Amino acid sequence: MNRLIKFCFISFLAFAFNAHSEEMQGAQYKELGPWQVHYIAFPSTFIQPQIAKTYGLERSGYKGVVNISVLKNNSDKTAQTVKLSGIAKNLLGNKQTLTFKEVQEDDSIYYLAQVNYTNEEILRFEIEIQQSNQFQKLQFQQKFYVD
Repeated sequence: MNRLIKFCFISFLAFAFNAHSEEMQGAQYKELGPWQVHYIAFPSTFIQPQIAKTYGLERSGYKGVVNISVLKNNSDKTAQTVKLSGIAKNLLGNKQTLTFKEVQEDDSIYYLAQVNYTNEEILRFEIEIQQSNQFQKLQFQQKFYVD
């Protein structure tokens, strides 16, 4: 099983683990302009140590992972290379800048960033997606728990 499949499987497990929360509803994607944007945010401890090392991610009970992939919104659903920038904001308005790393494996392209959180903290994400002169904004929120 290659690294991408492992990472996607772990992301799925993270989604399934958090599916009971009211913030997580059904499929985790939004159609934004010409794209289908898939997203998930989960605790970094859901990732096995070797996989975290491979992707340069820090595992901590107080650090989450944001995984974004952008697909062309057509029948092929081809992965898109984009520029991402964004922030995570808690309910008090404290902001964290998100720094995304692009990961390409075979035909897949996804973007990873890390975020700090405290127990039962709700973070609101605002992520700008850019490709040439096309801009879209992805917004979602996630409640994190310290394990």
